Amino acid sequence: MPVLLTDVIDLFGYLLRAVGFLVIGLALGRFLLDSYKKAIWQLQIALALGFFGLLIALTDFASAGSAGAFALGAGISMLMPNKPKEEETEAQS
Repeated sequence: MPVLLTDVIDLFGYLLRAVGFLVIGLALGRFLLDSYKKAIWQLQIALALGFFGLLIALTDFASAGSAGAFALGAGISMLMPNKPKEEETEAQS
């Protein structure tokens, strides 16, 4: 049975979707962690509900691989150490 071009394109699409959800999970997790510390309590509640609401919506409307990739990206962002922001030093003349 020969491998059809559509099968290869479908596989590439599934992998691309999984990588995309992984990156989005990583980015949203980092955004949540960075914004959560600086926000007032009302905004902290909104950030947490929005993040977990998106995760719950993904489990209902997306495939299991996509939701798993999003959760994996979010988990990686939670485990990454918080990098201190580099302060710009003034050039001395």
